[in-house]
Amino acid sequence: MARLVKDNLPERFTSVPARHVAAAVVGNALEFYDFLTYAYFAVYIGRVFFPSSSPSASLLASLATFGAGFVTRPIGGIVIGRMGDRLGRRPAMLLSFSLMGIAIVGLALTPPYSKIRIAAPILVILFRLLQGFALGGEVGPTTAFMLEAASPGRRGFYAAFQPWTQGLSILISGLVGFGLASILNERQLQAFGWRIAFLLGAVIVPFGMMIRRSLPETLYGHEAARSERVAWRPYVPVAVLGFFLLASGTTGSYVRTYMTTYAILTLNMSAKLGFAATIMVGAGEVLACLPVGMLSDRIGRKPVMLMAGTLLSLSILPGFRIMENYRSASTLLACVATLSILGAAWTTPLITWLAESLPAQIRASGLAFVYAAAISVFGGTTQYVVTWMIKVTGSPLAPGYYWTAAAVIGLTAAFLAHESSPRRIA
Repeated sequence: MARLVKDNLPERFTSVPARHVAAAVVGNALEFYDFLTYAYFAVYIGRVFFPSSSPSASLLASLATFGAGFVTRPIGGIVIGRMGDRLGRRPAMLLSFSLMGIAIVGLALTPPYSKIRIAAPILVILFRLLQGFALGGEVGPTTAFMLEAASPGRRGFYAAFQPWTQGLSILISGLVGFGLASILNERQLQAFGWRIAFLLGAVIVPFGMMIRRSLPETLYGHEAARSERVAWRPYVPVAVLGFFLLASGTTGSYVRTYMTTYAILTLNMSAKLGFAATIMVGAGEVLACLPVGMLSDRIGRKPVMLMAGTLLSLSILPGFRIMENYRSASTLLACVATLSILGAAWTTPLITWLAESLPAQIRASGLAFVYAAAISVFGGTTQYVVTWMIKVTGSPLAPGYYWTAAAVIGLTAAFLAHESSPRRIA
């Protein structure tokens, strides 16, 4: 099994200023904000760009367009990730965020089908493909930057800002969706409400670009890295374990973001409670990620993964049983918060482990590709699969079974993983 390759970093990179943290993780925040915004307003987007006499056909076309973005993620992971390994983290981060901004603004400003006919859905699909390409190349260079800019004893803490911003985005998008649904009626939500939600996210694009331009470069000696090749073969076991770990974490993340739909359609609760569940998902992740990252710096990545993975695997089905049996606001929110905290505790060390386990010369591209592959296969299908399972089995516990299976697979991979924390293997 390949072990950690220590980086030859200059001494000045010992801590990460707050503005650099914000610059690195702003793309991850925008990714999840966009994902949830599209999911919340998919029915309205379908009516605007894919009009049909059948409401279900319109919605399915909208969701298929959303899923198209997952197809181009591995391509972006290879192209932009490799750019991050050869030219530096900073130019790759600037490119991915620029493309992301173009895609989200373009979608928000695309005229409806009634104005430009077939050009409208074509433009929407192109923007989703572009966004998927950008997002595929976002995680690798930004996580590599955070890892390399931090001192070895604080890598887990700083890398934890990636999942922390994910939780923050879930929290903010839930509040935005709740606010717009409370202020606007159905006609207004379809006409312009969903566009407001996207443009609110796009507001951070120019600020993100400004602060990313000010970032230092952490790929030390990247001129030499262009000619120095590192064989992938010794790191194939790391990539395989990383895929299963991230697939497990991704499945859990997308089940948690499904809780609004689950509360409304399966548990027959109000829309407000559904949005409240999403807000609780975000709050739980915000509370858990940074402390867990700090813990992984103290005791190691593997112990944290094993403890969190075990607790999560044992808690998912009981949590879904309680939600099904009682169907009250208090039980829903308490169970969602608990599962979100455990899910975030499980997910937080995974990406740090993978980044530390790859040498600097292939870190951005390797991490980007493995992450993009996992999220393309499981992130793009999880909510469809659990919806299908509920329909076929008639059981409200179906998402719990699916998530538990993913958690057990991830836990098995964690048992096989080596320890990557420099502090623990020094």
